[in-house]
Amino acid sequence: MAQAKSGEDTLDDKPKDIIEEANAEKPEQNDDYEVSDVFLWANNLVPIKEDLRIEIFLFNKNYVVYKTNVSKELRRTLEPLLIDNLLEYVLTGAEEGLIVREFEEGEAEGKVLQRTRLKNVDSARVVLSWLKTQEHEIESFVEEEHDFKRIKGVVVRCSHPELKKPFYIIKSLPGSSLMKGSTAWLMKDGKFVPFDADGSLQIPADNQLLVLDQDIYVFNPAKLESLFGYNAKKYGIAVAKMKMIGETFSLSYQEESLESMVKGKKALVNKLQKLDPTITNQEKLLEHADEIGIELMLDDKGAIILMDDKDLTKFVNLLNDDYMESPLSGLRYEIKSKKLLKEPDEEELLKQVL
Repeated sequence: MAQAKSGEDTLDDKPKDIIEEANAEKPEQNDDYEVSDVFLWANNLVPIKEDLRIEIFLFNKNYVVYKTNVSKELRRTLEPLLIDNLLEYVLTGAEEGLIVREFEEGEAEGKVLQRTRLKNVDSARVVLSWLKTQEHEIESFVEEEHDFKRIKGVVVRCSHPELKKPFYIIKSLPGSSLMKGSTAWLMKDGKFVPFDADGSLQIPADNQLLVLDQDIYVFNPAKLESLFGYNAKKYGIAVAKMKMIGETFSLSYQEESLESMVKGKKALVNKLQKLDPTITNQEKLLEHADEIGIELMLDDKGAIILMDDKDLTKFVNLLNDDYMESPLSGLRYEIKSKKLLKEPDEEELLKQVL
């Protein structure tokens, strides 16, 4: 087995200082957390909504944030587009018995607005850290340099002198809402003409995510997962599996916990759903890694070192039996998808997690 190499670090192309700033803001390290009140927020916003300062930012697939410039003509349309639907949903819901429930407590249902702590969604904290602590480093979006097709979402910062803190509206931008000028046509006076612009952007009108202080209100759970890779149910199962792994294997890592290592790692969270950490032990896993040619690093005590996401992915792949050597050709493969001839009993899997 290979020994640990010093100085290795992988941050998924996210700027290191932004991640450090985001981690420094974790609410669990502070004593001043107070749950927000979305109904009070809505009531207080009604008389000032037309005077809000609304700023539009884009962020890409690596959660790098960009500034945008908006014309005066377009600014007049922002409040009706971005604010009115939110207020109508919350205020009408309050009259009809809408309640707020923690996102982790169950699935979405009628007359329930889900809420989760911002600290739970690492990628969202990274995006907001750009605006809260690193705004001076944010570049203006330029299509030739940054590419519309790499944009993942939009974050809207809304502020007003009567508000103690800004609030944020976050929406997903699917590929169909972004068009490059060179590939688009414009319908004018009954005929198509060249689209004389660098590109176009259509902001979805539906309610998706609202951030009030240290809380995220989840109007659309699917968008929370697609934007930031957070699914409370799946993550809960992944946390339970990582706890079982920590009890079964001798591991060395730099994170606060194994559970924190899978936060925001959608592929790992999905893989851990049906993985059985008890099917093998450390000795057999290391032997298999040697046989298949997968290099794991060990410390002086024989613990498997997980320095970064790549190490963790490699370890989980081994545990999930995702590497094999063909007895027919002798070639080695990483299996991306496989199906057991006999599926495990779901009740037994649930017992393992609980």
